[in-house]
Amino acid sequence: MKLAGVSLIAGQPAGKTGAEFRAINPASSELLNPPFFSATSDDVDRAARAAHDAFLAWRNHSGRERARLLRSIADGLDAATAELVSRARLETALPEARLQGETKRTSNQFRHFAETLEEGSWVAARIDTALPDRKPLPRPDLRSMLQPLGPIAVFGASNFPLAFSVAGGDTASALAAGNSVVVKAHPAHPGTSELAARVILDSVRSCGAPEGLFSLLFDAGFHAGQSLVQHPRIAAVAFTGSSNGGRALMDLAAQRPHPVPCFAEMGSTNPVFVLSGALRKQGNGIAAGLFGSFTLGAGQFCTKPGIVFLPNQAETEPLLAELRRLTAESPAYTLLTPGIAATYRRSIEDRRSRRAVEMRTSAPADATCAATAALLETEIETFLNYPELSEEIFGPTSLIVRYSERPAMMRAAEELEGHLTATILGSDEDLAEHRDLIAVLERKVGRVLFNGFPTGLEVCDAVVHGGPYPASSDSRFTAVGSRAILRFARPVCWQGFPEQSLPDELRDTNPLGILRMVNGNMSREPVAG
Repeated sequence: MKLAGVSLIAGQPAGKTGAEFRAINPASSELLNPPFFSATSDDVDRAARAAHDAFLAWRNHSGRERARLLRSIADGLDAATAELVSRARLETALPEARLQGETKRTSNQFRHFAETLEEGSWVAARIDTALPDRKPLPRPDLRSMLQPLGPIAVFGASNFPLAFSVAGGDTASALAAGNSVVVKAHPAHPGTSELAARVILDSVRSCGAPEGLFSLLFDAGFHAGQSLVQHPRIAAVAFTGSSNGGRALMDLAAQRPHPVPCFAEMGSTNPVFVLSGALRKQGNGIAAGLFGSFTLGAGQFCTKPGIVFLPNQAETEPLLAELRRLTAESPAYTLLTPGIAATYRRSIEDRRSRRAVEMRTSAPADATCAATAALLETEIETFLNYPELSEEIFGPTSLIVRYSERPAMMRAAEELEGHLTATILGSDEDLAEHRDLIAVLERKVGRVLFNGFPTGLEVCDAVVHGGPYPASSDSRFTAVGSRAILRFARPVCWQGFPEQSLPDELRDTNPLGILRMVNGNMSREPVAG
């Protein structure tokens, strides 16, 4: 497919009037064709207005009709895998196998939400039937369920050109809930973004959905994104990226005359606590697992283990020696953009030069987007005295924090900010002896792991990908899994409505057969007359 290089607004190409930019091949620093053109203020306005008009129609489509669109998009992504992977390799330098897996994960997300819609109970229907004879006052008939919010602004992520980008989980869950979507593509992979957008638009047309249901905006800078978040037709924002970027969008969304929610998934260092039982039973296997986890994807996963707490004891030294060896012998990595690579190098040098931090690295690399693996080490007293050591470094590095006394480790756990994950490596006996640590981590993260590594995220009903700020802007929600749909819906109550005027989900007969709360009891049965 020939790339147009322009924003796609309600299925129509925008003009080439905005600022021009090109994608960069991180492996070669080559500028890629074609040129892309940033969206103008008029483009943003047209996209938001078209999304609003489409939402008014789409919100009334049944769950099964919306599921049909999601399945069509999934099939389209599968059919376009070769083309998507080819372009994404040029724009990201990620391995072909990784991108093929990510494409399949992306299509499977759409199918997972289609299944959620077809089952239907996600709307959380509640019915309290009228009690006309209740004293001292009668109770009216009250029925509620979740309804979509409106047009959603979605921001593509740099590190997942497919699964957290144009056709990612935010777009899938927003469409599933009955919303329209305007995506601001990440400038690092505009060609991949356009290809994915065209798959979605083809499905929108073939399923007879309003074309304003989906639009794609390009911008090498910040203007289009800022204008989109502040547009009065936008009802919510979804973002995956840095803490600075997420906080900026949160502030923009809150400062509007009519504020809207901003669901931002941001920075996380995902602490790992290695306990005595793990050192005795797993030995050097821990080193290989940790190294593989913090260098997976060149350390550019939001679930990368960036801090590892290790007890000062005899069994620790072989593990550290193996980690140092693996780091020293590792090849250079290619990061996604020149900006990410430059920030990584500055952050590593800052940690080494201004703090009591030891560093082991692999051989230096000179290419613009190249990075060496770095293993940083410090004592817990230094870690506690310099809170900035707990901040995320995006790239192939992790910080080892050695401690001698359990109270110091517990204090460090208590002082952690919010993270996406926390991991405990140990024995069953360790878990019993560290209930206090588990209790702390349950308050600090969205997903607690035992004897595993946090990189790698299952898309399913139970998973939670979120956490207290600054890991995400609202820890009550997840950005991955079927519950991600709840971000883009709100409860609406109907009081005293006749049966024929109610949504199918709330009718006495329960024609959809969904699970509902009826007078305080969960049931799929019709409401008794």
